[in-house]
Amino acid sequence: MSFNKISFRVRYSETDQMGVVYHGNYAQYLEMGRVEWLRSKGISYKNMEENGIMLPVVSLSLNYKKSAFYDDLISVETRLKKTPSVRIEFNYVIRNEKQEILVEANTVLVFVDKKSKRPIRCPKNILEVIIENEK
Repeated sequence: MSFNKISFRVRYSETDQMGVVYHGNYAQYLEMGRVEWLRSKGISYKNMEENGIMLPVVSLSLNYKKSAFYDDLISVETRLKKTPSVRIEFNYVIRNEKQEILVEANTVLVFVDKKSKRPIRCPKNILEVIIENEK
């Protein structure tokens, strides 16, 4: 499965007094990676929501290997785990500039109809774009 990579510097506000990234911020880093993965496929998260599709996280797993620090340049690699159905699952690797693995993570999200708040299958137009990009 294809992957997308984004890079950015750790901001001071994301760290504790020791300059270490607060563990809760990694969920935001994963979201940044996931949104950019979708964007790289031509899928707009904003457009999905405007069209009545929500994508809440139902599972989040992080395995911390090393700390990230203030001003580190880190990268988030986001990879689709398998073809989506009702669920869409991503694996992530977060690395520092030395290419050391800081975090390995996984998220599972569910396609939900905004009005009914019920799970639905991945919309056909989104599934077609994902499948086409995975060739």
